[in-house]
Amino acid sequence: MQARELAVPGAWVFTPQSFPDSRGAFAAPFQEVPFRQAVGHPLTLAQANTSVSRRGVLRGFHYADVPPGQAKYVQCVSGALLDVVVDTRVGSETFGLWDAVRLDPKTMAATYLSEGLGHAFLALEDHTVASYLCSTPYNPGAEHGVNPLDPDLKLPWEQYIDVADLVLSDKDREAPSLTEACEAGALPTVKACQARAAELAG
Repeated sequence: MQARELAVPGAWVFTPQSFPDSRGAFAAPFQEVPFRQAVGHPLTLAQANTSVSRRGVLRGFHYADVPPGQAKYVQCVSGALLDVVVDTRVGSETFGLWDAVRLDPKTMAATYLSEGLGHAFLALEDHTVASYLCSTPYNPGAEHGVNPLDPDLKLPWEQYIDVADLVLSDKDREAPSLTEACEAGALPTVKACQARAAELAG
């Protein structure tokens, strides 16, 4: 298992060794020991989510109040997606910075996004199935969004699909910009996220 921290601190991509044979291939996209060595604490699991999307569907980007926040371990089990993490932690040196990873069944790679980070993904093929493990249960009162088309963020959607062909929920399309969310005091702080990480590390 290879672990690489992304440009946004607190986010990693994990790429397992694949074992192909005449039947297909096998890999273990999550492994506790290399995960704990990279992140500094075990993965807490409270909920598993699955979404099915056609090409052009853009989901997010979303984040949760910290504490407790909601970390995610994301894998693509069918099709292909562009997984994007945005630093939404007020006070972070990389606030507003993003990084992106292509996920698909060929590499069987997965991304981990720690508490306080924003998350979105774009389906690059029809019948793209994303599976992600969440550290806390769904809590609608603590979950928020930022508009993924916020022009100040310069997210890379147009490199893959024409903006006119993107499919968003009304909630995501009407979400505030990152600046608006910051001015409203709706974003997590880097101090709260650091305290949460220290708590998880014991």
